[in-house]
Amino acid sequence: MAQALLQLRPSSVNEAEADHKLNDLRALLRDMGSLVLGYSGGVDSAFLAKVAQEELGDRAVAVVALSESYADREKEAAVALAESHGIRLRTVRTNELENEHYAANPTNRCFYCKEELFVHLRRVAEEMGIPHIAYGAIIDDLGDHRPGAQAAEEYGARAPLQEAMLSKAEIRVLSRRMGLPTWDKPSLACLSSRFPYGTRITADLLRRLDRCEEFLHDLGFRQVRVRHHDTIARIEIERGEFGRVLEGDVADRIVARFKELGYTYVSLDLAGYRSGSMNANLGAVRHPAGH
Repeated sequence: MAQALLQLRPSSVNEAEADHKLNDLRALLRDMGSLVLGYSGGVDSAFLAKVAQEELGDRAVAVVALSESYADREKEAAVALAESHGIRLRTVRTNELENEHYAANPTNRCFYCKEELFVHLRRVAEEMGIPHIAYGAIIDDLGDHRPGAQAAEEYGARAPLQEAMLSKAEIRVLSRRMGLPTWDKPSLACLSSRFPYGTRITADLLRRLDRCEEFLHDLGFRQVRVRHHDTIARIEIERGEFGRVLEGDVADRIVARFKELGYTYVSLDLAGYRSGSMNANLGAVRHPAGH
């Protein structure tokens, strides 16, 4: 089901318009001259890194931020993709969990995450004499709950894909044409997004969630989120894959593995996977003062 949905997306894209936006992006990048960009290996940042590499060569530097909130399998895939496509790569270690504002998991947690990222991007840029830092925000992000956009504004981080008015669907079409394996990759989000706001984030819990999701991926589930609710693990997968959970001993294996990792109860969310499901109760969560 997930694959079928991904295959349907390109048909809804006006390819001539997507090409025009790609040309705008290329011109924008050439005008920037050089940049350091945050790179996770997801659909958007991989596309931006590849186009920047084509236009700027080694004057485009992709930076992978290593932290507990970044899934191990995603780190490995991001590095492999950069190496296979000739993208200049740097890695930095970020320490957002050491920031109490982040670890407490307020509704604007993403501000502190992006702040930590942009501090490191700016440092790399200054070391290399590069004037611009950038990240992979797209027009789909406009209007959503994105505290990270405020951090980008404060640190002068550009969003070239957003400036070129590129959407996720258009980026998938263009990525496929460019031969990027990420063109049909499921949407990514940092592991900290699996916690209800106000639930403290720890390195141990992030590792647990990473292992839970890795287990589900190994079972063949494509789009996966495991949401943490104290002793309960709430699994979100595409609704079209619900039947697979009940095939053979799959459910028993999932329960056994999740209990081994520390959960008492394991549930399947009948609403299925949806991006940002933890934002459903934003109105009921008190937003902290400040950013």
